[in-house]
Amino acid sequence: MFHWLEQRPFFFAVAVFLTVAFAGIIEVIPDFAKQSKPTVGTKPYSILELTGRHVYIKDSCNACHSQLIRPFKSETDRYGMYSLSGEYAYDRPFLWGSKRTGPDLMRVGNYRTTDWHENHMLDPKSVVPSSIMPAYKHQFTNLADVETAYAEAFTVKAVFNTPYDKDIDGDGQIDVPLGTFEEAKAKALEEAKVIAAGMKNQDIKDAVARGEIPEIVALIAYLNSLK
Repeated sequence: MFHWLEQRPFFFAVAVFLTVAFAGIIEVIPDFAKQSKPTVGTKPYSILELTGRHVYIKDSCNACHSQLIRPFKSETDRYGMYSLSGEYAYDRPFLWGSKRTGPDLMRVGNYRTTDWHENHMLDPKSVVPSSIMPAYKHQFTNLADVETAYAEAFTVKAVFNTPYDKDIDGDGQIDVPLGTFEEAKAKALEEAKVIAAGMKNQDIKDAVARGEIPEIVALIAYLNSLK
């Protein structure tokens, strides 16, 4: 068999290719599957965070900000630990981006505060004088669409088996409760009150006290979750 192949370079090359390809598949696929599993500690977004993610997409934040830190020293020195595939396990769609007009936001929750985001979204130049980012004042008056966020969470739970209403880390506690829409909205409002407490804008505080959730509150909750 080998003597026959040695006399026929084309078939020999095909045989080598198939052998190497098969070996590569056997080596790569198990590791790829392992790396694609949720990273330890990764949880689905809460309803408030998911609502803020919708605001992030709606206002095209991903057009100027990536969420993908590459494994280069220049990247990790500035933004922190490089991104792992398992960290995106519950992202639909991915917001990796391909352009950085502004900095990467993959781990912005580690170094920016609620107060900083409030000032930045209202008047970017107040915190970054050289910023070319527009102000997003409408986020302070527009109300967030919690119902759509709940609908997405309910869908990914049913279709993609996203672990809402489950004990992910095995401590006997539900990590990210979903429940009914009324329960989810009440939980989102609780989280919103924590965010609003760290903000200066009294109108925002008053809105949350009335049971409303402005877009800026949801967006900050999402940005704070990026770690």
